[in-house]
Amino acid sequence: MCGIVGYIGNREACPILIGGLRRLEYRGYDSAGIALLNHEGNLNVYKEIGKVANLEAHLADKDASGVIGIAHTRWATHGVPSVRNAHPHLSQSGRLALVHNGIIENYAPIKQHLSEQGYTFQSDTDTEVLVQLIEFCQQRDNLPLHEAVRRALNEVIGAYAIAVVDRQEPDMLVVARQSSPLVIGVGEDNSEFFVASDATPIIEYTNNMVYLNDGEVTCLRIGQEMQIHTLQNEHVDAQVQFVDMSIGSIEKGGFDHFMIKEIYEQPQSMRECMRGRLLASRHEVVLSAVNLHRAKFLQAKRIIIVSCGTSWHAGLIGKQLIESWCRIPVTVEYASEFRYSDAVVGPDDVVIAVSQSGETADTLAALQLARERGAFLMGIVNAVGSSIARTTDTGIYTHVGPEIGVASTKAFTGQVLVFAMFALALGREKGVIDTQTYEHVIDELSRIPDKMETVLRQNDYIADLSKRFTYAHNFIYLGRGYNYPVALEGALKLKEISYIHAEGYPAAEMKHGPIALIDGEMPVVCIATHHQLYEKILSNIQEVKSRGGRVFAVVTEGDESVCKLADYCIQVPETLSPLAPLLAVVPLQLLAYHVAVQKGLNVDRPRNLAKSVTVE
Repeated sequence: MCGIVGYIGNREACPILIGGLRRLEYRGYDSAGIALLNHEGNLNVYKEIGKVANLEAHLADKDASGVIGIAHTRWATHGVPSVRNAHPHLSQSGRLALVHNGIIENYAPIKQHLSEQGYTFQSDTDTEVLVQLIEFCQQRDNLPLHEAVRRALNEVIGAYAIAVVDRQEPDMLVVARQSSPLVIGVGEDNSEFFVASDATPIIEYTNNMVYLNDGEVTCLRIGQEMQIHTLQNEHVDAQVQFVDMSIGSIEKGGFDHFMIKEIYEQPQSMRECMRGRLLASRHEVVLSAVNLHRAKFLQAKRIIIVSCGTSWHAGLIGKQLIESWCRIPVTVEYASEFRYSDAVVGPDDVVIAVSQSGETADTLAALQLARERGAFLMGIVNAVGSSIARTTDTGIYTHVGPEIGVASTKAFTGQVLVFAMFALALGREKGVIDTQTYEHVIDELSRIPDKMETVLRQNDYIADLSKRFTYAHNFIYLGRGYNYPVALEGALKLKEISYIHAEGYPAAEMKHGPIALIDGEMPVVCIATHHQLYEKILSNIQEVKSRGGRVFAVVTEGDESVCKLADYCIQVPETLSPLAPLLAVVPLQLLAYHVAVQKGLNVDRPRNLAKSVTVE
């Protein structure tokens, strides 16, 4: 995760940029850098390894003047942490400087083409390839900076948020975004503009913000209206929003904890994950991973999903989706076990690694084993440019945005959504999913974000219910079919942040042991949406009640049978059975959160846990 800050106006830029970098320090980085256009028209770039304080000390005796500048904190993706790989990057002539968040997926062929045109490269990064491409377009066609940026971005594949300055156009700052957040702060009378990865670094200067959409390129000039165009050169009107937030609350967006913020972000994160992929109006799912490697996927005899924790639960749902819509056998393995097993893996297998951070050590090791045995590797990760993203042959980013809370929420729903889109796309390519089902699922997926918002409106009710469960020392979660992994995930969320022992089971397995634990002190959470095996789980609930158990049920709107039996019911909107987990998991996330809050625990940083598990 990296951070961008930019400024163009009449103030000295350096203090604004350095202050902004400090506020982005929570993102983590291995280097920091700044580029300033000074009053003489010189473009000066300064970089340092490590913290922002190191860069600030380095600038103490330098010419750090200028009213236009860009700055960056880096977490290494392409190239080891070093000054040469740190941002900003210069073009070959030294005319342009660029900072970039994200990853340019097709940087290698672009780099090869530019090398053939005489360009040389000073770093190992994909970012330098992008700034060289912009200069190439600029010089080849004699273009102004903003047009050269637009032309270059039409040739790249990947995710990016960029800011670019040109010493020959010293009155301009150009920014663009694709699947990586970028916000522009607007000064009074357009006298100055602030650019950042989020509002945190710039909220002290302005509350008026423009949030760029994917595929938009913006030209900023002092005293002029910002000019926004799409990559297709269509004009876009700037939508200025007043952001009523304080500096102290901006990182959590006004929420008490990152976890609850991220739970509430899920409708929008689902929209971001689907953007450009699920084309509802055309009844089409477009995934470059499937399109570019169609033959590999069509020839696959088996798919193996390797993951840990929450991602493993998402993989269990992915297994059912792929088997149902693609008719390919799937196994789901704990990466920590798979890496040490004598696994039978070969060239006809596709191994899918699932990880929020993309850095999970066990999952990376499992991939290495699969590569040694000739399997085709695919990643499903959230962190752009992570190790898993670089290690695999192809992949799909979840694009749900940064997840800071240790207990994953929107990462889980993002992974399930990616599996659904992948299974739809591959099933269509194989010709094994019928058109009616394909189009029906696409229609319903497009409605999921709005239905999630409906579920979130019950937050206050769930918060009140949670007070009744703080006494508990044990929980059992039960589900069937697609909702069985939801039971596992709900139990994991509760144990992670409330320290209450909780276990998830397929509901039918309750009779094979766990039923012995049920009494009046044992809350039982049942995911009983009106789908596959509904009558079966209704019988399981009756068995729990006959033994004095207290039932908290997640049901479909309008349910009567379960609600007559259960002590507490949370209703979720009706949806298709394979998509039920996307809605059913949200009440369980809220329940875990509120129980932990009632117990006075540190929700975002539970004891003994880390966000990215990079050791065994």
